[in-house]
Amino acid sequence: MASEKAKALAAKQKAEMKAEKLRKKNSTDPADWGRIKQIRQAYKVTAEVDKKLPWIMVGCFVIPFVIFLGLGFFLARGEQGINWISLVLWAVLGLTSGMLAALLMLTRRVRKATFTRYDGQAGSAEVALNMLGKKWVSSPAIAVTKSFDAVHRALGPAGIILIGDGEAGRLKPLLASEKRKHEQVAYGVSVTTIQMGKGTGQVPLDQLTKHIEKLPKQIDSAKINETNNRLRALDAMRPKAPIPKGPVSMKGARNAMRGR
Repeated sequence: MASEKAKALAAKQKAEMKAEKLRKKNSTDPADWGRIKQIRQAYKVTAEVDKKLPWIMVGCFVIPFVIFLGLGFFLARGEQGINWISLVLWAVLGLTSGMLAALLMLTRRVRKATFTRYDGQAGSAEVALNMLGKKWVSSPAIAVTKSFDAVHRALGPAGIILIGDGEAGRLKPLLASEKRKHEQVAYGVSVTTIQMGKGTGQVPLDQLTKHIEKLPKQIDSAKINETNNRLRALDAMRPKAPIPKGPVSMKGARNAMRGR
C-alpha cells in the first residue's frame, strides 16, 4: 500500500513538473523565461526600433576580442616560438570580454529603445517608474481621467512623488487635487509633483528616472513602509479608474524594462 502511494505521489510530482515546464515554455511573462530567451527577446524588440544595434554589438564584441588576441600574440612569443596555451587563454579572455561588452551595450540600447518606443503613449511614465531602484515603490495610474490624463506615484527616500502624464493644462488641477489627498495621509512626508513632458518646467520621459533618484533623501525604509500602508488605504477608497491601453497594462514590458 505504501509503495503504491509513493508511486502515485512520484507520478503526480512528475506530471506537475512537466506541466510547469510546459507552462514556462509557452509563457509570455519574461519572469518565466530563461536567460538566453530573455536576451534574445530583448535584442529582437530593441532591433525593431534601433536599426544600428546589430552593427554596434558586432563592434563591441570584435574590438575587445582583437585587442586581447593581439596582446596574446605579442606576449606569448618567446625564444622557442609561440606559447599556444598562453595564446588560447588570451583568446578566451578576449572572447568573454567581447561578449560582456556586447551585453552591456545591449542593456544600454534596450533602455534607450524602450523610451523611444513608449514616448508619447498614454501611461508611458510607468516605463520610467519601473526603472527606479529597489528602495522605491511605484504605483502607476492611481488617478486617470476620461481623457487618459494620469497621475502616477513613486514612494521612496525622497518621499511621495506624483507624476502627471498627459496634457499640461488638464494635469495641473488633477495634480493639485492628488497632492492634497496625499498630504492628508502623509503625516509629515513631503509630496512632490512633477509633470512629464517636453515643455518648459516638465521632465522628459527619458530623464524622469534620474530626476526622481536625484531628489534629496528625506525618509528611511521604515518610514517608507509605514507611509505605503497609509497610501494603500487611500487607494482602496478610489473608484475604479479607466486604465488606458499601453505601457500601463503591459506586464511583460515592465519586466523587460527591469532587465528580467
